[in-house]
Amino acid sequence: MSQQEQFIGLCLALSSSIFIGASFIVKKRGLRIAAAQGLRAGAGGFSYLKEPVWWAGMMSMVVGEAANFAAYAFAPAILVTPLGALSIIVSAVLAHIVLQEKLNMFGSLGCLLCITGSLTIVLHAPPERQLNSVIEVFQLAMQPAFLGYAVFSVCVIIFLILFVAPQHGTSNIFVYLGICSLAGSLSVMSCKALGIALKLTFQGDNQLLFGETYVCILVVVACVMTQMNYLNKALDLFNTAIVSPVYYVMFTLLTILASIIMFRDVQSVEQVLTEGCGFVTIVAGTFLLHATKDLDVTIVDLGRLLKDKDTTIGILSPGAPHSQRRALLDLDEGTPMLLHSVDVEGSSATDAILGSGPSTNGRKLMAGHLPKR
Repeated sequence: MSQQEQFIGLCLALSSSIFIGASFIVKKRGLRIAAAQGLRAGAGGFSYLKEPVWWAGMMSMVVGEAANFAAYAFAPAILVTPLGALSIIVSAVLAHIVLQEKLNMFGSLGCLLCITGSLTIVLHAPPERQLNSVIEVFQLAMQPAFLGYAVFSVCVIIFLILFVAPQHGTSNIFVYLGICSLAGSLSVMSCKALGIALKLTFQGDNQLLFGETYVCILVVVACVMTQMNYLNKALDLFNTAIVSPVYYVMFTLLTILASIIMFRDVQSVEQVLTEGCGFVTIVAGTFLLHATKDLDVTIVDLGRLLKDKDTTIGILSPGAPHSQRRALLDLDEGTPMLLHSVDVEGSSATDAILGSGPSTNGRKLMAGHLPKR
């Protein structure tokens, strides 16, 4: 695979992330409108099918998935799949603007980590083995190891749909997203085969004559329909800022696992470690984006907390009397408090704060204060 083809795949993957990230927000908006008019998707309703806004989001996802599908024909899955992290950034920014789901400074840092991790993977992605027909891909899929993975995934999907989702689907985000991720890992492998078949067909080697091509088409259609149904349920029930990163991490891990099993990619230790660091960086970014989504904190707030010592309530000092050091312990559990070092002079911690007491040698102690509300 030439560098030019890999660059084409990279551009397609980037454009795919933009369209897919936007589709999450537009579809979420459509689901909200539909829920106000009928039975919501999370409760089993399909009123969103009558909502033009939802269909606009669906079209955006179709365009993004088409670009993603084409990217797999030009670049290895281990390069294309992690770039899906960029769709999380697009989704988070648009959620902040359109859905009023605020993106704080930690969320911005999470986005930056996602970009850093994606660049690390892009710069160290391995070249892909040359495949000359869809039959070659199908033969790789018929290996015992990948067949075992495919059968296991299908069994888990059926189990989750029939036994777990009816009772826990509305309360546990991992149920619906687990179904989507497992189906997605199978669809990516089929998309890879179908993309290669179409690319070779356009180059004059008609792959539509082989039955294996149509088997791949059926697998892609079944997996995509399953993903669409349960992803809609997850989006309707849970915050977009949660769905996007969790789905990305689960989907990426399973897709990379399926790709390694199927294509048996051989890489150097340096490549594996670098790509692993890139992926861990992306996971850290998505976790930070998710874990701090409800915090309303800005750089100005942090600067004020660091400088504001007017509400100092106590000092941790080995030499301070027990009754004075108990001031910090009298707070209610869960009360937020900032500790910082201060230079004080006085006979005790409290005297130093109040400006009383005899003067002694200067010393640095730890002071705690409550942030202003």
